[in-house]
Amino acid sequence: MPLPFSLLDLAPIAEGSSIADALDNSRQLAILAEQSGYNRVWLAEHHGMFGVASSATAIVLGHIAAATSKIRIGSGGVMLPNHSPLVIAEQFGTLATLFPDRVDLGLGRAPGTDMATARALRRNLSSDADNYPGDIRELQHYLAKPQTGQNIVAVPGANTHIPIWLLGSSLYSAKLAGQFGLPYSFASHFAPDQLFDAISLYRSSFQASEQSQQPYMMAGLMAVVADTDEEAQYLFTSVQQQFMNMRKGANRAFARPIDDISTICTAADQAMLSNILRYAMVGSKQTVTDKLSQFIEATNVDEIIVSSPIHDMQARLKSVQMLAETGLMQAC
Repeated sequence: MPLPFSLLDLAPIAEGSSIADALDNSRQLAILAEQSGYNRVWLAEHHGMFGVASSATAIVLGHIAAATSKIRIGSGGVMLPNHSPLVIAEQFGTLATLFPDRVDLGLGRAPGTDMATARALRRNLSSDADNYPGDIRELQHYLAKPQTGQNIVAVPGANTHIPIWLLGSSLYSAKLAGQFGLPYSFASHFAPDQLFDAISLYRSSFQASEQSQQPYMMAGLMAVVADTDEEAQYLFTSVQQQFMNMRKGANRAFARPIDDISTICTAADQAMLSNILRYAMVGSKQTVTDKLSQFIEATNVDEIIVSSPIHDMQARLKSVQMLAETGLMQAC
């Protein structure tokens, strides 16, 4: 400690607001993140979700990069099985050309949506998760220096050498990231069960590569910081409702907070939320500082990436600012 902190932005479409509002909020968040010393802002690819506006991830990244000057921008992540590696090389190669030395390319293998929407994205499902390692190698090939006689060249994209990250919530991606010699980010903000096993497997299986000589481990967290623990818990009910809606298959905008989450949850629901969201840092600045210190010490990660799932934009900005003031963040 201190560590670099980064932000994961899902471009939430808040209940009572518009998609345009969500995209403008992403711009505001990136500006504040840069001013506050965060290392990077990543956006995640999701499709067909009424509460998420970042489906066209590369376009939204261009939107926030144009509003900032130095903070790194990237995908957290692009769901590679949804796309041709060449298309991703061209999209992110364009970003890297417009915003040199600022672009990260985080990759995942989940569809980021339901299977019907995945089928519509891909036209067929022949490019599935089983092809993921080969797709990564193909993408690396397109981003590298073109070889003599190379038939297919990404323009833009070739010779940009954009840093690739692997993202995951299971041991599969942890091992693959180690074998490929790539930095790795684990989604402990929504899939905490295998966090420590994933860290251990990634580090033990790491093989140095042209991109990375040493393992580099990032962990995802949620953080809701407010003036008091009680206010933070109130704001946190929005993401609790989001997980309840996902469990029920209800596709809704990002909910307003409510006074008492127990009024809409059974005891089993609350146990599920407590388990899935066990690494959510919710409370006053001091409470979050204490919790986050314990997490960093226990995991020994190299970087933290934080999502701030708060309905009200001003409260979200305040939370991000207060997190930067904990003394645990290494300003970039």
